[in-house]
Amino acid sequence: MPPPQLPARESLTVEFKSDRTRLPDRDLIEAIVCLANAEGGELWLGVEDDGAPTGLHVEHRQLMGMAGLVAARTSPSLAVTVTPVQFGNVVVAHIAVPKAQGEVATTGGVYLRRRLKADGEPECVAMLPHDRASRASSFGQLDASAQIVAGATLADLDPLERERLRQSVQQYGGDRVLLGLDDEALDSALGLTGRLSGGHRAPTLTGLLLIGREPALRELVPTHEFAFQVLARESVRFNEFRRFPLLKALDWLETNFRPYNPEDELQVGLFRVPVPLVDLGAFREAVANALIHRDYHRLGAVHVRLEDGALVVSNPGGLVDGVTLSNLLTIESHPRNPQLADAMKRIGVVERSGRGVNKIFRGLLKFGRPAPDYSRTSREDVVLRLPTDPADLEFRRLVVDAERGGSSELPIDSLIALSALRTQRRLTAEELAAYIQRDVAQARQTLEALTEAGLVEPHGATRGRSYMLSAQVYRLAGGQAAYTRQAGFSAIQHEQMVLSYIRQHGRIVRGDVMELCRLSSDQAATLLRRLKAKGVLKQQGERRWASYTLAGEV
Repeated sequence: MPPPQLPARESLTVEFKSDRTRLPDRDLIEAIVCLANAEGGELWLGVEDDGAPTGLHVEHRQLMGMAGLVAARTSPSLAVTVTPVQFGNVVVAHIAVPKAQGEVATTGGVYLRRRLKADGEPECVAMLPHDRASRASSFGQLDASAQIVAGATLADLDPLERERLRQSVQQYGGDRVLLGLDDEALDSALGLTGRLSGGHRAPTLTGLLLIGREPALRELVPTHEFAFQVLARESVRFNEFRRFPLLKALDWLETNFRPYNPEDELQVGLFRVPVPLVDLGAFREAVANALIHRDYHRLGAVHVRLEDGALVVSNPGGLVDGVTLSNLLTIESHPRNPQLADAMKRIGVVERSGRGVNKIFRGLLKFGRPAPDYSRTSREDVVLRLPTDPADLEFRRLVVDAERGGSSELPIDSLIALSALRTQRRLTAEELAAYIQRDVAQARQTLEALTEAGLVEPHGATRGRSYMLSAQVYRLAGGQAAYTRQAGFSAIQHEQMVLSYIRQHGRIVRGDVMELCRLSSDQAATLLRRLKAKGVLKQQGERRWASYTLAGEV
């Protein structure tokens, strides 16, 4: 196994510690605890702050006992891996620190966490009680929404909001069993109240958030706040902050959003299909998710902001542990506030299946718009951008016809595949697998199903097969010429393109052929072998290092 590579600078997951004057054990343990309570990472002992390796102090050169020292001085015991690394004449220690599942402290009771300052430099700060509770929530070890709120009483619950809740069950098609329950039974069924040690009921955080009076929310849940903003170029057309209970908040947000959400119509046969700027189903799901899954231990508002080119929804608190940008579409539901999430599902506000992200994707892709963008999400905030690009009406017509023909909605994987093919023109199953966040077999199954439906057609052999939109799809969109360009490249045309490229650039590699001719890796290799066998090209190097030049050149 190759030795670890020394990073260029410190970061959230990289710490340098000088050992010229022997770093005290306490400082070493605290630095390791600090990393473990963030994202984990690596501590380089014997390296200066500027990244220069200066070596270990003589008392630290026997590294055998360092992992044991860390385990003995942390609670719960933290298992680190210590590796010596040689740089010229000096040896430093690379200490791999795992991310703690929960919180870890020094045996002296010190809790620290690592964060980035405004200038991007890392620092260690104390973990305060709310930090520890927030971290426990992100790991699913604590459900803040199920806890009784200190100082809250039943008088803080609003009968009008409880009636709004019942109406929401009917409006959103929720669990109709709830409609037959009296107030106490309803509160118990949804976890709106809990029992104190004396047997009395008191509101939980879920109860206050759903049916609490606004003054009680302001006083008892100061972290709850949301804003609706409309920004047009550099002017502010709407900018208001509120602290309403959640069901009232959703109604207020949707009511204020509707005037800024113009809607066109598309005629498909005998049906008129609405084409809004933002699909309201996606809007409701995105906003509800932000309000439900935000971190209620942290100050900060949920922002719903309509900008030029996008609707942006953000909430305090990053993705919970185990959820990443690369598994959003496929991972099972991991709510930060399980009791609140369950109540909202039973009311019918959000997807009962826990697949709300799919609904958001569908709300954009079915109109031919770009996919939702979570790329600005950080450890501190989840940021969702819903592009408001002009809808592709012919693509929407295609989706409506396909769904009417199949008597059901297209699977989300199929919508993602069609959307990707519109922009990428050709895809292999391996490439689609990354888009739909599934394995290659499932991606191939999706493409073959679209082929059978007449929406996609394959090209090439089984192993190197690629896919493109069918002639029928291009014809409906008025893109017959584009279809001919994509489907009509003959072997001779590919060969001429490769030869022209070499004349311009002197050489070509397989990756260049793949990009130039829109071929898979195997198809590009076959084309190069054919040209080599004809004596047109000569090969230099082997396997992945192979490059090709014209055979007549020296």
